[in-house]
Amino acid sequence: MENNSYPLYFNLTMFVNIGKFRYPAFVLFLLLYTFIISANLVIIVVISREKTLHEPMYIFIMCLSINSLYGSGGFFFRFLRDLLSDSNLIARSACFTQIYIIYTYASYELTILGIMAYDRFVAICQPLHYHSKLTSRVISKLLAFAWIYPAFSVAACVYLASRLPVCGNKIPKVFCANWPVVKLSCVPTVINNIIGMFVSITTVFLPLAFVLYTYMRIFLVCRKRSSVFKSKVIQSCLPHIVTFINYSITVFCDVALSRIDLEELNPFLSIILSLEFVVIPPILNPLMYGLKLPEIRKCILRKLVYKETEIKS
Repeated sequence: MENNSYPLYFNLTMFVNIGKFRYPAFVLFLLLYTFIISANLVIIVVISREKTLHEPMYIFIMCLSINSLYGSGGFFFRFLRDLLSDSNLIARSACFTQIYIIYTYASYELTILGIMAYDRFVAICQPLHYHSKLTSRVISKLLAFAWIYPAFSVAACVYLASRLPVCGNKIPKVFCANWPVVKLSCVPTVINNIIGMFVSITTVFLPLAFVLYTYMRIFLVCRKRSSVFKSKVIQSCLPHIVTFINYSITVFCDVALSRIDLEELNPFLSIILSLEFVVIPPILNPLMYGLKLPEIRKCILRKLVYKETEIKS
């Protein structure tokens, strides 16, 4: 009974629904992962090398790209391997490692978006105090908190889930997730639910509420200003707003999917909805910030032109 309660492997059952589409799916997701790596590396390299971009907003954008590489790496390596495998079993330790990586990735994304909202709020609503409030020391503290708190809070959830004796090993997803594992438990999960709710409130709902609050304040300030000022604010905030809305939708879909029986949904719909949580944000972030923000776009184009002239000479 001890061995059955703590199985050595979990079975990711949603791979069965991919069936004959495994190889086309492998090619598609390999291309997507290649794009994610390339696009986010471009953002990281450009911001780290260009001294004019060593400002708070661009540092936060670079952190988003680093987090995209971290989260997509935790998902794609295993996912691509499983697409080509006849067995969809994942070792217990590998499953909980993947849970930790994906959930810290999600938490980092939200805490960084919260910090970016604060940056935009101070820049627009309190421009004279911007450099005094967002010093390098303050930025370091904010980023340290954004990384450290999710790392420990998610670790507590994963540890509690790993201690639960389970009455099965089937996870109805294409990657390991915390709640499907907790639902397999043979014993009451009150502590897991309380800790999970607390972590969800502090790492998901509070950052989302803070972002909404800051943009409400920004909106109130813009109402009283000129159209030129409004256009500058939109140009500055649009990438962050799109990223925030996109990530809010993907988080909502993931939370909703974890609470329903996925096997009752259309199999392809359930796979697509569960994948967008770990696929769409790493693709969208570099596109929005690389193409929409003129400073980053100019630096990228300048480096491309420089490389082209080097090759010709």
